[in-house]
Amino acid sequence: MNLEYAGKWLVLVGLVLVLVGGMIWLLGRYMPGLSQLPGTIRVQSGGLTCVFPLLASIVISVLLTIVLNVILRMLKH
Repeated sequence: MNLEYAGKWLVLVGLVLVLVGGMIWLLGRYMPGLSQLPGTIRVQSGGLTCVFPLLASIVISVLLTIVLNVILRMLKH
């Protein structure tokens, strides 16, 4: 594997991460109720709050798996 090929993949992965991050940022900004999904564990103690969005993590994982599989299948053909 040469460096040119590796560089192209790193740029592609970076662009995908920027797009996914932008979509998540916009969803959080325009649909703030998404953080209140069932399956969200919220621990509050004094001035510290920890949030564990279990259901949202699973949904995002499934969606990203589908999108990445579609992209990889398109690249193979």
